[in-house]
Amino acid sequence: MSDSRFHRSGFPSSVTPDYVPFQVWDLLQGLSTYIRMMLSTQALLSAIGVGEKSATVIGATFQWFLRDLTGMLGGILFTFYQGSNLDSNAKMWRLVADLMNDLGMLMDLLSPLFPSAFVFIVCLGSLSRSFTGVASGATRAALTQHFALQNNAADISAKEGSQETVATMIGMALGMLLARITTGHALSIWFCFLSLTMFHMYANYKAVRCLALTTLNPERSSIVFQHFMKTGQVLSPETVSKMEYVLPIWTTSLSSRSDKSMHMQVHLGVRVSSLNHLELMDVLHSAGSHYKKAKYLLVEKKGIISAILHKDSTSKDVLQSFFHALVMLRFSGWKTERLLSPSIMWKANWICGPLDAKID
Repeated sequence: MSDSRFHRSGFPSSVTPDYVPFQVWDLLQGLSTYIRMMLSTQALLSAIGVGEKSATVIGATFQWFLRDLTGMLGGILFTFYQGSNLDSNAKMWRLVADLMNDLGMLMDLLSPLFPSAFVFIVCLGSLSRSFTGVASGATRAALTQHFALQNNAADISAKEGSQETVATMIGMALGMLLARITTGHALSIWFCFLSLTMFHMYANYKAVRCLALTTLNPERSSIVFQHFMKTGQVLSPETVSKMEYVLPIWTTSLSSRSDKSMHMQVHLGVRVSSLNHLELMDVLHSAGSHYKKAKYLLVEKKGIISAILHKDSTSKDVLQSFFHALVMLRFSGWKTERLLSPSIMWKANWICGPLDAKID
């Protein structure tokens, strides 16, 4: 059979252009992680009492069990509260995951210095790493789907697993060598650890900055919307990736984010039950003639736009509701009747048209 559907070109056409630079930085940050892990593990084992005659097996076992139990509970709680946000903010959560991993290893390295608070410190470190496991695994799945251009996500995932195994072996070998050299020299251990941590954070930031995701999340949608309203043009994913924030919100001042934070004033998927009777009657009365075909309702309250989605709404309806809400925010100060008027809805449809063409 000569059907072209059965002919697939391999690397590099089977992956996105940002795959190679991302993997290079990812490999470097992985190496630094495993080197530091040997230093922190050595410190942790020393604090537990490995190598000391006075240490008991049951005591060390209980401390290790308590450490792991804290991590498991932390992972469950983190998934419960943040699981739905990991896909839409994969870049930010990947950075957060590695930052929490750094914090966990720092706790392990600090544990021998505070014997009276040893259990508390190691449990805190395990809790920090539990966030890393959940966030890193979820964002990895989202990024693998992004890289795969020919339904080859499984192949990419397998190759990344092999790459991580190689990085682990090299990193552990270098880590054991470094641990042996720095044994008994606390200043050297801390200097190596902190230097590698700084490099690890830099490599992770560069890796995330290489990504040009083609999906729209609230922040990228806000960037595209504001540029479209000014120029009438839709930005490319590469341009949007350079403009979006990848650091956690708390690391950036409010003043530097004020011009691009419109998306934070839109709440998607709000339940009808969250509205009181008066609010529900008002929105139904004002929107009754304007939402006959739309599968969503928008409610404005104290500068926040809440989008109530119909159970049969599609991804296009969700996208339209979000841009409709951004239009409402742009024209904030108008009366609700004008914000819900056909002209405003037309603007939302006008914006979504070119975006749908780009997305398709």
